[in-house]
Amino acid sequence: MDLNIKTNLFNKTRQRSIKIIENLSPEDMNIQSMEDASPIKWHLAHTTWFFEHFVVSKFKKNFIPFNEKYNYLFNSYYVQSGPRYKRSQRSLISKPEINEVLEFRKKVDNEVNELISTSNSVAEIIELGCHHEMQHQELMLTDLLHGLSFNPLLPVYNPKKIAVDNVDKEQKWIEFEGGIQKVGANGNGFSFDCEKPRHETLVHPFKISNKLVTNGEWIEFIDDNGYSKAPMWLMDGFTICQNEKWIAPLYWWKEGKEWFQYTLNGPTKVDTNAPVCHISFYEADAFARWKNKRLPTEFEWEVASSKNILGNFLEKEKFVPESINCKENISQMWGDVWEWTSSSFLPYPGFKTTEGSLGEYNGKFMSNQIVLKGGSCVTPEDQIRNSYRNFFYPHQRWQMSGLRLAE
Repeated sequence: MDLNIKTNLFNKTRQRSIKIIENLSPEDMNIQSMEDASPIKWHLAHTTWFFEHFVVSKFKKNFIPFNEKYNYLFNSYYVQSGPRYKRSQRSLISKPEINEVLEFRKKVDNEVNELISTSNSVAEIIELGCHHEMQHQELMLTDLLHGLSFNPLLPVYNPKKIAVDNVDKEQKWIEFEGGIQKVGANGNGFSFDCEKPRHETLVHPFKISNKLVTNGEWIEFIDDNGYSKAPMWLMDGFTICQNEKWIAPLYWWKEGKEWFQYTLNGPTKVDTNAPVCHISFYEADAFARWKNKRLPTEFEWEVASSKNILGNFLEKEKFVPESINCKENISQMWGDVWEWTSSSFLPYPGFKTTEGSLGEYNGKFMSNQIVLKGGSCVTPEDQIRNSYRNFFYPHQRWQMSGLRLAE
Protein backbone atom coordinates (compact mmCIF):
# COMPACT_ATOMS: atom_id res chain seq x y z
CA MET A 1 0.00 0.00 0.00
CA ASP A 2 1.53 3.34 -1.05
CA LEU A 3 1.81 6.28 1.33
CA ASN A 4 -1.11 8.25 -0.14
CA ILE A 5 -3.42 5.30 0.34
CA LYS A 6 -2.23 4.88 3.93
CA THR A 7 -2.82 8.59 4.56
CA ASN A 8 -6.35 8.25 3.22
CA LEU A 9 -6.91 5.12 5.32
CA PHE A 10 -5.74 6.92 8.45
CA ASN A 11 -7.99 9.94 8.02
CA LYS A 12 -10.96 7.83 6.92
CA THR A 13 -10.57 5.58 9.94
CA ARG A 14 -10.21 8.42 12.41
CA GLN A 15 -13.23 10.23 10.99
CA ARG A 16 -15.36 7.08 11.21
CA SER A 17 -14.88 7.01 14.98
CA ILE A 18 -16.16 10.59 15.20
CA LYS A 19 -19.15 9.70 13.03
CA ILE A 20 -20.05 6.89 15.42
CA ILE A 21 -20.50 9.37 18.28
CA GLU A 22 -22.34 12.14 16.42
CA ASN A 23 -25.71 11.33 18.08
CA LEU A 24 -24.34 10.55 21.55
CA SER A 25 -24.28 12.63 24.70
CA PRO A 26 -21.31 12.80 27.11
CA GLU A 27 -23.34 10.59 29.48
CA ASP A 28 -23.79 7.95 26.75
CA MET A 29 -20.03 7.90 26.19
CA ASN A 30 -19.13 7.13 29.79
CA ILE A 31 -21.27 3.99 30.24
CA GLN A 32 -19.46 0.81 31.27
CA SER A 33 -21.88 -2.04 31.96
CA MET A 34 -19.36 -4.83 32.63
CA GLU A 35 -15.63 -5.44 32.77
CA ASP A 36 -15.56 -6.83 29.21
CA ALA A 37 -16.91 -3.52 27.89
CA SER A 38 -15.40 -0.04 27.96
CA PRO A 39 -16.88 3.46 27.74
CA ILE A 40 -16.87 4.99 24.27
CA LYS A 41 -14.87 7.93 25.62
CA TRP A 42 -12.18 5.48 26.73
CA HIS A 43 -12.13 3.84 23.27
CA LEU A 44 -11.68 7.25 21.63
CA ALA A 45 -8.80 8.08 23.96
CA HIS A 46 -7.17 4.65 23.85
CA THR A 47 -7.02 4.48 20.05
CA THR A 48 -5.45 7.95 20.09
CA TRP A 49 -2.99 6.92 22.79
CA PHE A 50 -1.99 4.02 20.52
CA PHE A 51 -0.93 6.43 17.76
CA GLU A 52 0.76 8.84 20.17
CA HIS A 53 2.62 6.07 22.00
CA PHE A 54 3.67 3.83 19.09
CA VAL A 55 4.09 6.46 16.36
CA VAL A 56 4.42 10.05 17.53
CA SER A 57 6.58 9.44 20.61
CA LYS A 58 8.92 7.18 18.62
CA PHE A 59 9.36 9.24 15.47
CA LYS A 60 8.68 12.91 16.26
CA LYS A 61 11.62 15.05 17.28
CA ASN A 62 11.21 16.94 20.56
CA PHE A 63 8.07 14.95 21.34
CA ILE A 64 5.86 16.35 24.10
CA PRO A 65 2.89 14.21 25.21
CA PHE A 66 -0.57 15.74 25.32
CA ASN A 67 -0.81 14.60 28.95
CA GLU A 68 1.78 12.34 30.62
CA LYS A 69 -0.91 10.65 32.74
CA TYR A 70 -2.74 9.38 29.64
CA ASN A 71 -0.19 6.57 29.32
CA TYR A 72 -1.57 5.20 32.59
CA LEU A 73 -5.25 6.00 31.95
CA PHE A 74 -5.56 4.80 28.35
CA ASN A 75 -3.10 1.93 27.95
CA SER A 76 -5.08 -1.31 27.70
CA TYR A 77 -2.94 -4.44 28.05
CA TYR A 78 0.52 -3.45 26.78
CA VAL A 79 2.47 -4.48 29.87
CA GLN A 80 5.81 -3.40 28.44
CA SER A 81 4.43 0.12 27.97
CA GLY A 82 3.93 0.64 31.69
CA PRO A 83 1.29 0.31 34.44
CA ARG A 84 -2.38 0.57 33.52
CA TYR A 85 -5.57 1.86 35.12
CA LYS A 86 -7.91 -0.92 36.32
CA ARG A 87 -10.03 -2.14 33.42
CA SER A 88 -13.24 -2.68 35.40
CA GLN A 89 -13.26 0.95 36.60
CA ARG A 90 -12.89 2.85 33.32
CA SER A 91 -16.32 4.47 33.73
CA LEU A 92 -14.93 6.23 36.82
CA ILE A 93 -12.62 8.30 34.62
CA SER A 94 -14.89 11.37 34.50
CA LYS A 95 -11.90 13.55 33.62
CA PRO A 96 -10.74 14.22 30.99
CA GLU A 97 -14.13 15.28 29.62
CA ILE A 98 -15.06 14.30 26.10
CA ASN A 99 -14.06 17.70 24.64
CA GLU A 100 -10.53 17.25 25.98
CA VAL A 101 -10.36 13.75 24.51
CA LEU A 102 -11.43 15.18 21.14
CA GLU A 103 -8.69 17.82 21.43
CA PHE A 104 -6.24 15.00 22.15
CA ARG A 105 -7.41 13.30 18.97
CA LYS A 106 -6.98 16.44 16.86
CA LYS A 107 -3.45 17.04 18.12
CA VAL A 108 -2.36 13.45 17.48
CA ASP A 109 -4.10 13.36 14.07
CA ASN A 110 -2.08 16.38 12.97
CA GLU A 111 1.15 14.86 14.25
CA VAL A 112 0.52 11.52 12.55
CA ASN A 113 -0.31 13.19 9.23
CA GLU A 114 3.03 15.00 9.43
CA LEU A 115 4.88 11.73 10.04
CA ILE A 116 3.09 9.30 7.74
CA SER A 117 5.15 10.14 4.66
CA THR A 118 8.53 10.12 6.40
CA SER A 119 9.24 6.40 5.98
CA ASN A 120 7.66 3.04 5.20
CA SER A 121 8.32 1.78 8.72
CA VAL A 122 6.29 4.68 10.16
CA ALA A 123 3.49 4.11 7.64
CA GLU A 124 3.34 0.39 8.51
CA ILE A 125 2.77 1.10 12.21
CA ILE A 126 0.13 3.68 11.29
CA GLU A 127 -1.61 1.08 9.13
CA LEU A 128 -1.58 -1.31 12.10
CA GLY A 129 -3.04 1.48 14.23
CA CYS A 130 -5.86 1.97 11.73
CA HIS A 131 -6.83 -1.70 11.87
CA HIS A 132 -6.55 -1.56 15.65
CA GLU A 133 -8.98 1.38 15.68
CA MET A 134 -11.39 -0.48 13.38
CA GLN A 135 -11.57 -3.24 15.98
CA HIS A 136 -12.40 -0.63 18.60
CA GLN A 137 -15.06 0.95 16.39
CA GLU A 138 -16.98 -2.32 16.49
CA LEU A 139 -16.42 -2.53 20.24
CA MET A 140 -17.68 1.03 20.66
CA LEU A 141 -21.04 -0.04 19.24
CA THR A 142 -21.34 -3.44 20.90
CA ASP A 143 -20.23 -2.03 24.25
CA LEU A 144 -22.74 0.81 23.87
CA LEU A 145 -25.54 -1.62 23.00
CA HIS A 146 -24.81 -3.63 26.13
CA GLY A 147 -24.77 -0.52 28.27
CA LEU A 148 -27.97 0.95 26.83
CA SER A 149 -29.77 -2.38 27.26
CA PHE A 150 -29.88 -1.76 31.02
CA ASN A 151 -31.86 1.46 30.51
CA PRO A 152 -35.63 0.75 30.86
CA LEU A 153 -36.27 3.50 28.28
CA LEU A 154 -34.54 1.24 25.69
CA PRO A 155 -32.94 4.21 23.87
CA VAL A 156 -32.49 4.30 20.10
CA TYR A 157 -28.89 4.80 18.97
CA ASN A 158 -29.64 4.90 15.25
CA PRO A 159 -32.44 7.35 14.40
CA LYS A 160 -32.26 6.56 10.67
CA LYS A 161 -33.55 2.99 11.03
CA ILE A 162 -32.77 1.88 7.48
CA ALA A 163 -35.41 -0.67 6.45
CA VAL A 164 -34.40 -4.32 6.58
CA ASP A 165 -36.52 -6.79 4.62
CA ASN A 166 -35.54 -10.32 5.67
CA VAL A 167 -36.29 -13.22 3.34
CA ASP A 168 -36.97 -16.88 4.11
CA LYS A 169 -34.18 -18.88 2.49
CA GLU A 170 -34.22 -22.53 1.51
CA GLN A 171 -31.73 -24.74 3.35
CA LYS A 172 -29.07 -26.28 1.09
CA TRP A 173 -25.79 -28.08 1.78
CA ILE A 174 -22.77 -27.16 -0.31
CA GLU A 175 -20.14 -29.89 -0.68
CA PHE A 176 -16.36 -29.46 -0.71
CA GLU A 177 -13.91 -32.21 -1.60
CA GLY A 178 -11.26 -31.22 0.89
CA GLY A 179 -7.58 -32.01 0.48
CA ILE A 180 -4.39 -30.09 1.25
CA GLN A 181 -5.32 -26.40 1.42
CA LYS A 182 -3.30 -23.23 1.85
CA VAL A 183 -4.71 -21.07 4.65
CA GLY A 184 -3.74 -17.84 6.37
CA ALA A 185 -2.65 -14.44 5.08
CA ASN A 186 -1.36 -14.54 1.51
CA GLY A 187 0.88 -11.48 1.84
CA ASN A 188 -1.31 -9.23 -0.31
CA GLY A 189 -2.26 -6.29 1.85
CA PHE A 190 -2.42 -5.87 5.61
CA SER A 191 -2.81 -8.74 8.07
CA PHE A 192 -2.29 -9.22 11.80
CA ASP A 193 0.49 -11.46 13.08
CA CYS A 194 -2.00 -14.17 14.14
CA GLU A 195 -3.03 -14.67 10.49
CA LYS A 196 0.51 -15.70 9.57
CA PRO A 197 2.38 -17.55 8.33
CA ARG A 198 0.41 -18.92 5.41
CA HIS A 199 0.66 -22.67 5.54
CA GLU A 200 -0.80 -25.95 4.33
CA THR A 201 -3.36 -27.94 6.28
CA LEU A 202 -5.46 -31.02 5.60
CA VAL A 203 -9.18 -30.36 5.23
CA HIS A 204 -11.37 -33.45 5.02
CA PRO A 205 -14.41 -33.50 2.68
CA PHE A 206 -17.26 -31.53 4.26
CA LYS A 207 -20.60 -29.86 3.66
CA ILE A 208 -21.53 -26.38 4.84
CA SER A 209 -24.88 -24.63 5.05
CA ASN A 210 -25.72 -22.13 2.34
CA LYS A 211 -27.27 -19.83 4.95
CA LEU A 212 -26.91 -18.55 8.49
CA VAL A 213 -29.02 -20.03 11.29
CA THR A 214 -32.12 -17.87 11.75
CA ASN A 215 -34.13 -16.58 14.69
CA GLY A 216 -36.97 -18.87 13.65
CA GLU A 217 -34.74 -21.92 13.92
CA TRP A 218 -33.51 -20.68 17.28
CA ILE A 219 -37.06 -20.33 18.58
CA GLU A 220 -37.60 -23.99 17.65
CA PHE A 221 -34.53 -24.81 19.75
CA ILE A 222 -35.97 -22.81 22.65
CA ASP A 223 -39.41 -24.42 22.33
CA ASP A 224 -37.79 -27.87 22.42
CA ASN A 225 -36.21 -26.95 25.78
CA GLY A 226 -32.79 -26.71 24.18
CA TYR A 227 -31.49 -24.56 27.01
CA SER A 228 -32.24 -27.25 29.60
CA LYS A 229 -31.08 -30.42 27.81
CA ALA A 230 -27.72 -31.09 29.43
CA PRO A 231 -26.59 -33.91 27.06
CA MET A 232 -26.40 -31.43 24.16
CA TRP A 233 -24.13 -29.01 26.01
CA LEU A 234 -20.47 -28.91 26.90
CA MET A 235 -20.31 -29.10 30.70
CA ASP A 236 -18.73 -25.67 31.18
CA GLY A 237 -21.34 -24.16 28.90
CA PHE A 238 -24.28 -25.83 30.62
CA THR A 239 -23.00 -24.67 34.01
CA ILE A 240 -22.84 -21.06 32.80
CA CYS A 241 -26.23 -21.44 31.09
CA GLN A 242 -27.81 -22.57 34.37
CA ASN A 243 -25.97 -20.08 36.58
CA GLU A 244 -26.74 -17.13 34.31
CA LYS A 245 -30.30 -18.38 33.65
CA TRP A 246 -29.94 -18.24 29.87
CA ILE A 247 -33.24 -19.02 28.15
CA ALA A 248 -32.67 -17.17 24.84
CA PRO A 249 -30.04 -15.08 23.04
CA LEU A 250 -28.83 -11.93 24.78
CA TYR A 251 -31.25 -8.98 24.50
CA TRP A 252 -34.30 -11.22 23.91
CA TRP A 253 -37.44 -11.21 26.09
CA LYS A 254 -40.93 -12.64 25.74
CA GLU A 255 -44.28 -10.89 26.06
CA GLY A 256 -47.11 -13.39 25.92
CA LYS A 257 -46.27 -15.62 22.97
CA GLU A 258 -44.16 -13.01 21.16
CA TRP A 259 -40.38 -12.69 21.30
CA PHE A 260 -38.79 -9.23 21.28
CA GLN A 261 -35.18 -8.05 21.16
CA TYR A 262 -33.24 -4.89 21.84
CA THR A 263 -31.00 -3.52 19.09
CA LEU A 264 -29.11 -0.33 18.27
CA ASN A 265 -32.27 0.61 16.36
CA GLY A 266 -34.31 0.21 19.55
CA PRO A 267 -36.69 -2.58 20.65
CA THR A 268 -38.30 -4.70 17.96
CA LYS A 269 -40.16 -7.96 17.45
CA VAL A 270 -37.86 -10.86 16.66
CA ASP A 271 -37.91 -11.45 12.89
CA THR A 272 -37.90 -15.22 12.36
CA ASN A 273 -36.11 -14.88 9.00
CA ALA A 274 -33.22 -12.78 10.33
CA PRO A 275 -29.92 -14.40 11.35
CA VAL A 276 -29.75 -15.20 15.06
CA CYS A 277 -27.28 -12.99 16.89
CA HIS A 278 -25.71 -12.44 20.34
CA ILE A 279 -25.13 -16.09 21.19
CA SER A 280 -22.12 -17.66 22.86
CA PHE A 281 -19.99 -20.44 21.44
CA TYR A 282 -21.57 -22.76 24.00
CA GLU A 283 -25.05 -21.96 22.68
CA ALA A 284 -23.93 -22.31 19.06
CA ASP A 285 -22.32 -25.67 19.80
CA ALA A 286 -25.41 -26.93 21.65
CA PHE A 287 -27.67 -25.84 18.79
CA ALA A 288 -25.47 -27.65 16.27
CA ARG A 289 -25.70 -30.87 18.30
CA TRP A 290 -29.47 -30.43 18.57
CA LYS A 291 -29.59 -30.29 14.74
CA ASN A 292 -27.27 -33.33 14.50
CA LYS A 293 -24.71 -31.09 12.77
CA ARG A 294 -21.57 -29.27 13.92
CA LEU A 295 -19.79 -25.95 13.62
CA PRO A 296 -17.29 -25.60 10.76
CA THR A 297 -13.60 -25.35 11.53
CA GLU A 298 -11.97 -22.03 10.73
CA PHE A 299 -10.14 -23.69 7.83
CA GLU A 300 -13.36 -25.15 6.38
CA TRP A 301 -14.90 -21.70 6.62
CA GLU A 302 -11.88 -20.15 4.91
CA VAL A 303 -11.99 -22.69 2.08
CA ALA A 304 -15.74 -22.17 1.58
CA SER A 305 -15.73 -18.36 1.74
CA SER A 306 -15.97 -16.31 -1.43
CA LYS A 307 -13.14 -14.00 -2.40
CA ASN A 308 -15.60 -11.19 -3.20
CA ILE A 309 -16.04 -9.40 0.14
CA LEU A 310 -19.46 -7.77 -0.01
CA GLY A 311 -21.98 -7.67 2.79
CA ASN A 312 -23.87 -5.84 5.48
CA PHE A 313 -21.02 -4.01 7.22
CA LEU A 314 -20.85 -0.90 9.43
CA GLU A 315 -20.77 1.43 6.44
CA LYS A 316 -24.36 0.47 5.50
CA GLU A 317 -25.54 1.78 8.88
CA LYS A 318 -28.21 -0.88 9.31
CA PHE A 319 -26.74 -1.96 12.66
CA VAL A 320 -28.66 -5.28 12.61
CA PRO A 321 -28.06 -8.49 10.67
CA GLU A 322 -30.39 -9.25 7.79
CA SER A 323 -31.28 -12.15 5.49
CA ILE A 324 -31.15 -11.38 1.77
CA ASN A 325 -31.40 -13.22 -1.52
CA CYS A 326 -27.96 -13.90 -2.92
CA LYS A 327 -26.69 -15.26 -6.25
CA GLU A 328 -23.78 -17.08 -4.62
CA ASN A 329 -24.12 -20.71 -3.53
CA ILE A 330 -23.19 -19.77 0.03
CA SER A 331 -24.76 -16.55 1.19
CA GLN A 332 -23.71 -13.92 3.69
CA MET A 333 -20.29 -15.18 4.69
CA TRP A 334 -19.34 -11.51 4.96
CA GLY A 335 -20.96 -9.09 7.37
CA ASP A 336 -24.23 -9.51 9.30
CA VAL A 337 -22.90 -11.74 12.11
CA TRP A 338 -19.54 -13.11 13.19
CA GLU A 339 -19.68 -16.88 12.68
CA TRP A 340 -18.51 -19.14 15.47
CA THR A 341 -16.19 -21.92 14.34
CA SER A 342 -15.09 -24.99 16.26
CA SER A 343 -11.44 -23.88 16.16
CA SER A 344 -9.45 -22.72 19.15
CA PHE A 345 -7.49 -19.50 18.72
CA LEU A 346 -4.00 -20.99 18.55
CA PRO A 347 -0.77 -19.99 16.79
CA TYR A 348 -0.17 -21.19 13.24
CA PRO A 349 2.96 -23.31 12.64
CA GLY A 350 5.94 -20.94 12.67
CA PHE A 351 4.05 -18.07 14.34
CA LYS A 352 6.34 -15.42 15.83
CA THR A 353 5.59 -12.26 17.77
CA THR A 354 7.43 -9.02 17.10
CA GLU A 355 9.70 -7.53 19.73
CA GLY A 356 8.47 -4.88 22.14
CA SER A 357 4.98 -3.85 23.23
CA LEU A 358 3.43 -4.38 19.80
CA GLY A 359 4.35 -8.05 20.09
CA GLU A 360 1.70 -8.28 22.82
CA TYR A 361 -1.07 -7.58 20.31
CA ASN A 362 -2.41 -11.13 19.71
CA GLY A 363 0.00 -13.81 20.81
CA LYS A 364 -0.66 -13.68 24.53
CA PHE A 365 -4.39 -14.23 23.99
CA MET A 366 -3.91 -17.62 22.32
CA SER A 367 -5.48 -19.60 25.15
CA ASN A 368 -9.08 -20.67 25.86
CA GLN A 369 -10.59 -18.55 23.07
CA ILE A 370 -12.53 -19.53 19.93
CA VAL A 371 -12.12 -18.23 16.37
CA LEU A 372 -14.95 -16.38 14.61
CA LYS A 373 -14.96 -15.48 10.93
CA GLY A 374 -16.60 -13.12 8.46
CA GLY A 375 -17.36 -9.84 10.21
CA SER A 376 -20.68 -8.35 11.30
CA CYS A 377 -23.11 -5.52 10.64
CA VAL A 378 -20.97 -3.25 12.85
CA THR A 379 -17.57 -4.29 11.46
CA PRO A 380 -15.80 -1.79 9.15
CA GLU A 381 -15.49 -3.38 5.73
CA ASP A 382 -11.83 -2.31 5.43
CA GLN A 383 -11.04 -4.57 8.38
CA ILE A 384 -12.15 -7.85 6.78
CA ARG A 385 -10.29 -10.37 4.64
CA ASN A 386 -10.48 -14.11 4.08
CA SER A 387 -7.75 -14.85 6.63
CA TYR A 388 -9.03 -12.56 9.40
CA ARG A 389 -9.35 -14.32 12.76
CA ASN A 390 -11.58 -12.76 15.39
CA PHE A 391 -11.55 -14.45 18.80
CA PHE A 392 -13.59 -14.41 21.99
CA TYR A 393 -14.04 -16.56 25.06
CA PRO A 394 -16.70 -19.26 24.58
CA HIS A 395 -19.12 -17.78 27.14
CA GLN A 396 -19.17 -14.25 25.69
CA ARG A 397 -22.21 -13.14 23.73
CA TRP A 398 -22.39 -9.34 23.70
CA GLN A 399 -20.72 -9.34 20.30
CA MET A 400 -22.64 -9.70 17.02
CA SER A 401 -22.05 -13.45 16.97
CA GLY A 402 -24.09 -16.10 15.13
CA LEU A 403 -23.48 -19.33 13.28
CA ARG A 404 -23.87 -21.52 10.22
CA LEU A 405 -23.81 -25.30 10.34
CA ALA A 406 -21.54 -27.90 8.79
CA GLU A 407 -21.36 -31.68 8.55
